[in-house]
Amino acid sequence: MSAGASMNSASARNAITQAKLWYWQRISAMVLALCVLVHLGVMIYAVRGGLSGAEILSRTKGSVVFGVFYTVFVLACAVHVPIGFARICEEWLGMRAVAATIVAKLLGLAILVMGLRAVYAVVL
Repeated sequence: MSAGASMNSASARNAITQAKLWYWQRISAMVLALCVLVHLGVMIYAVRGGLSGAEILSRTKGSVVFGVFYTVFVLACAVHVPIGFARICEEWLGMRAVAATIVAKLLGLAILVMGLRAVYAVVL
């Protein structure tokens, strides 16, 4: 295989990877939009109903529905944020793609761990 053919296949793989990332970021954005609307609606309803934070937490304990909903919310964040953050690191901070990807994946892992821990604390 010539150097030119190798570079073309590498750039084709990069283009496919970028297309997949674009797809996942858009899908996660759709899930996030729905989750944010539901979350805000529930919070507004609860606060207008006069519930305190402690009363809200007492009602979420043991709720499978809340657990599943907020787990989906956390998963969507853990997918969406690192993709955008990697682009910001590359374009605005001038980081190399490999370094930006590593930093973004670490951020995604932190979001996932902290988010699932919060869901666990609130629901279980």
